[in-house]
Amino acid sequence: MHIEIPEKKVAKSDKVVFDFLTDIKNFKILMPDNIDKFEVLDEKTFRFALKGMPELVLRLKEQFAHEKVVLGAASDKLPFTLTANISNLGADESSVVLSFEGEFNAMMAMMIKTPITNFMETLSSNMDKIS
Repeated sequence: MHIEIPEKKVAKSDKVVFDFLTDIKNFKILMPDNIDKFEVLDEKTFRFALKGMPELVLRLKEQFAHEKVVLGAASDKLPFTLTANISNLGADESSVVLSFEGEFNAMMAMMIKTPITNFMETLSSNMDKIS
């Protein structure tokens, strides 16, 4: 299953956005208002839960300086990745495209597509909070 959110322009440089996204604790700032739990487990891993949804553990899997940040499920039970592709648009502007890639059966994909899309749209819109 592949989900991609439209490009989000951010009034920060690609370096600032990259540095923000590679500091795991900053994801709390991007989370939706209905977050039930957020816990940093180590410098590359965090756990979170949204009201009414199961708890997920995400781990920083890959990073390419100022261009890409890849988070993935810490468990192999639900294999997926959440990728932020960062593009430089100028000294103080960049764009971020979030994409989700996961391997799910058809029934599971149908159940989670809308909540994941909504979650990613919230992460994207909250990129304005990057400091």
